Amino acid sequence: MSEKESLKEQIIKAYNFRHATKQFDPNKIIPEDDFRFILETGRLSPSSFGTEPWRFVVVQNPELREKIKNASWGAFGKLPEASHFVLFLARTRVDLTYDSDYLRNHFINVKQMPEEHMSRYLGRIEEFQKSDFKLLDGDRPLFDWACKQTYIALGNMMTAAAQIGIDSCPIEGFDIEKMNQLLNEAGLTENGHFGLSVMAAFGYRINEPSPKTRRPFDDVVKWIE
Repeated sequence: MSEKESLKEQIIKAYNFRHATKQFDPNKIIPEDDFRFILETGRLSPSSFGTEPWRFVVVQNPELREKIKNASWGAFGKLPEASHFVLFLARTRVDLTYDSDYLRNHFINVKQMPEEHMSRYLGRIEEFQKSDFKLLDGDRPLFDWACKQTYIALGNMMTAAAQIGIDSCPIEGFDIEKMNQLLNEAGLTENGHFGLSVMAAFGYRINEPSPKTRRPFDDVVKWIE
């Protein structure tokens, strides 16, 4: 078997290993270097226009975990047993409009863009937000656009975890207003600059899952030649 075929086999094996783990072993803790590796795959994930409109908050504090557990039916069975618990926060309209301070700072200081190039780039983002995707009507469209980006990072982190034998479970089961209020009280939304997109638990399974089921390949994939 070639090196490429071996790598492909390892990746597919990880995808088959990964499942939405419902119950974690509270006695098994993910090593720090392994979890930093998982977080790094999220940090290096792609985002629209390279805006990185996210923040990954690792919640290990027992008191905050208990509050999240009681406010989120999706997290109730995962906390406090999960080794690590991550909140995926998305930036709001405050930071993501084409003329925001965040974007200008991001492109100048992170992307190291020359002023002339940045001005053209922001102009392209303006056109995208105003015309292409019509994201400027109300507060929600830009936030939803940012949330889409967090799911790219979430998927990459869960796959990376599976590749090193670590389980995960993405969690959407929560009242968004109650959770954002809780996070605001904890000082995590930074006065409206962030909102909760999705959550994920990481750890080690107690029970083996049922065999993975998916729709047939030819039903999901269509070729146009």
